[in-house]
Amino acid sequence: MKKADIKTGFLCNNNCLFCVQGPEKKKFGNKSTKELKEIIKKAKKGCDTIVFTGGEPTIRKDLIELVTLAKKLKFKTIQIQSNGRMFVYEQFCKDLVAGGANEFALALHGHTEELHNYLTGVKSFRQLVGGIKNLKKMGQKVIMNTVITKSNYRHLPEIAKILISLDVDQMQFAFVHPLGAAGNNFEAVVPRMEMVAPYLKKAIELGRILNKKVMTEGVPFCLLKGCEESISEMMMPDIKIFDQKSVIDDYKKMRITKDKAKGPKCSKCFYHNLCEGPWKEYPQAFGWDEFKPVIKK
Repeated sequence: MKKADIKTGFLCNNNCLFCVQGPEKKKFGNKSTKELKEIIKKAKKGCDTIVFTGGEPTIRKDLIELVTLAKKLKFKTIQIQSNGRMFVYEQFCKDLVAGGANEFALALHGHTEELHNYLTGVKSFRQLVGGIKNLKKMGQKVIMNTVITKSNYRHLPEIAKILISLDVDQMQFAFVHPLGAAGNNFEAVVPRMEMVAPYLKKAIELGRILNKKVMTEGVPFCLLKGCEESISEMMMPDIKIFDQKSVIDDYKKMRITKDKAKGPKCSKCFYHNLCEGPWKEYPQAFGWDEFKPVIKK
C-alpha cells in the first residue's frame, strides 16, 4: 500500500531560508476544505497512510475536520508534517489526537535558539520544543527532520543530542534541496557534502549508541561509508503526492528520473542500483569530484 502525501496548500507561518517551495508558491494559497475532502477520499484508494503537509497544515482552521475524515476512512497512519509551532498549545494537540492523528513529523534546524530562528526566519524555537514536549507527554510518535545547511552542518551531533534528550522516536537529517528559497539562497545555504559527511556520521553514531533511529536523505552512499543502513531512500515507502494542481503517482520514479542525478563514475559503484545520487542542482554547481565509486570485491 502507498503513502498519500497531501499538499494542503503553500501558506506558512515560517519563512525558512532553505524552503524547497519558496516564496513563489505562496501565491497559490491554500486549498479549500471541500477540495481537500475530495482528495482525501481519492487517496484512500490504494493508500493506507496519509500525510498532511504544506506549506504549514497546522495554520488551517479545518485541519481537525480533515484528520477526522481520514480516521473515518480508516487510514492506519495519519501523520501531520509541521514546523511544530502550533503544538505548543496543549489543547490543539489533544484535539488533533482525538480526531485521529497518530504520528507527527516536526522540524528542528539548529542546536541553539538563535540558529534555528535564523534558519526559519521567525522566533519559532521555543514553540517547537514546547510542542515536542506536549506530544511526547501524550505518548505520541514524534519524528524529527533537520535540513542540512551551510549554517548548521557542523552542529548536527549537537542537534542529535537535543533531540535524544527530548526522547523523540526518530531523527532524519536531509540534505538541502536547492530549489525554491534554497535555490535563491544557494551560496548561503548549500554546503559541500564532503564537509558535511564527518558531522553527519557523528550524529548517526550518537543515535546508534543511545538506541535511537537516525535516517539521512539526499546524501549518496559513497559519502556515508559505515552508515549505509541509515540512508532513507532504501526504505522509503511508495508515495503518491497530491500537489497543488497535479498528482504524482510514483514519487520514487520522479526523484530518480527528474530530481536527482548520477555522475560519470557512478555506474562503477557497488551501490549503483540502490543509490539515487544527489539532487541534480548540486553537481551542476560543484561537479562530481566528491563522489567516488565504492568498489567491493
